[in-house]
Amino acid sequence: MKYNILYNYIAVFFSLAMLTTSCVENEDLVQLDPNNDAVDSFWKTDQDALEGVNAAYGSLLTDGTYMRSTPLLLDAKADDARTNSPWASMYNVGHFNSNVADAAIYGWAFETYYQGIYRANQVLTNVPNIAFTDGALKSRILGQAYFLRGLYLFHAVNLFKNVPLPTELAVYYPQKTQAEGWAQVISDFKTAAELLPTSYDGVSGLDAGQKGRATKGAALGYLGKAYLFTKDFTNARTTFKQVIDLGIYSLVSNYRDNFTTANENNSESLFEVQFSRDAGGVELGWGGAPTSGWGKTSARAITYAPRAFGWTDVQPTWALFNEYQEEKTTANTIDPRLDATIFYNKPGTKLYGKDFAVFYASSPADLNDLFCRKYQNSDGEFADEYDWRSGINERLLRYADILLMYAECLNETGDTPGAYGYIQMVRNRVGLPDLATVKPGMTQDQMRDQIGHERFLEFPLEGHRFDDIRRWGWLQDAAKLEWLKSRDAEFNSYLPGREYFPIPQLEKDNNPGIIQNDSY
Repeated sequence: MKYNILYNYIAVFFSLAMLTTSCVENEDLVQLDPNNDAVDSFWKTDQDALEGVNAAYGSLLTDGTYMRSTPLLLDAKADDARTNSPWASMYNVGHFNSNVADAAIYGWAFETYYQGIYRANQVLTNVPNIAFTDGALKSRILGQAYFLRGLYLFHAVNLFKNVPLPTELAVYYPQKTQAEGWAQVISDFKTAAELLPTSYDGVSGLDAGQKGRATKGAALGYLGKAYLFTKDFTNARTTFKQVIDLGIYSLVSNYRDNFTTANENNSESLFEVQFSRDAGGVELGWGGAPTSGWGKTSARAITYAPRAFGWTDVQPTWALFNEYQEEKTTANTIDPRLDATIFYNKPGTKLYGKDFAVFYASSPADLNDLFCRKYQNSDGEFADEYDWRSGINERLLRYADILLMYAECLNETGDTPGAYGYIQMVRNRVGLPDLATVKPGMTQDQMRDQIGHERFLEFPLEGHRFDDIRRWGWLQDAAKLEWLKSRDAEFNSYLPGREYFPIPQLEKDNNPGIIQNDSY
């Protein structure tokens, strides 16, 4: 059994109607199920409040979010990933061609973000009225609700641009600008950081010792990221330094431990989605109202799996493979992150207990291809991923990201020399030489390119690369866009505006005044 938080995700909202941004009649909101009075009797005790916030976490576990869809939306467009999925909806995600008439994948994500926002708003509306026996627990629950609302809004604003911003329980939520969206995200993470503890190991109460809950470090990390995405480098720099100064995070020695069930919730992890093969049932949580048979497992592994071990819908690019070859370690070996990230025909390589060269010997195309290793249960314990039930936690925010984002902020605020040390912390883990020795005295522009390279090799297939490409303005830079096309032919399909996904048509139909994103 992994962590207690998993068991309560579906305990609450069987009878709470899910409200997204859709339009309903006012009288519909007050009709009660005559066979179920759970809504009226809920929100009375500390336990109710805890279960309520657990339900808000539950929206991280279904198909629209981190079970499958959100990693696809974040990964597929970037130059570290390619998709030749036979499913048109998935193929189109990676080719900048999502269809407004078919909201599969992106529409499921949109819906689930607003499900999570609604559940968080339930907590923020009702928990202040509960007379707690433990006031500190009340603050922690409210802090988690602010964090989760901020996280779901972060995804909505980042992927869909101009979106509604529900901060209370209402019928209509008007569309807001992206700037207003980022302001709300920043506000939520600020409040969360003020209310949350650095750890649950030192607290008393119903949540004592529980792993996977949002912490001050997670809220500060995402707050800094929101500042960074809005080019507020000064506030981002200050916020990332606060995370570093907490003194509780460090890089794990084995890079691959960040992508397997080994060493989950480790010293490098600021926040991760808790998946488990042992929690709940064995049914897949596709979405909608939860059932008691739902498991708490991920379909990322089968979606990204090597050929014949899963669907192979996403694969690494040759640009990624080749960039790992550019710089040898101090021991004159290939960057070890390559083998932690990619399966390829290297002597001795095994996947799911099979020798790579032997297994693919009769298929030259596969023998000479690249497959994902990150987030795969491929070390021999499982024969393949066809049961759809991966228990590997999804690491959303790692300390390595904090270090490299802080280095970026130092560079952007005029302290290019200061960036070297924080980049080197990440390089040291994999044995790369001292950057200050091999590339001393870089200019700000040179350091920008170096940080792009460092992030590309540290975070491939983790949902960061396309965010970086978009926020750095590379799609609007003709030279950079041509460079991206030379690395990943999928960029030939890019049209201005397609860096964002379309607002789902159902949302436009149900929420008056919604304006579709450009180019759709």
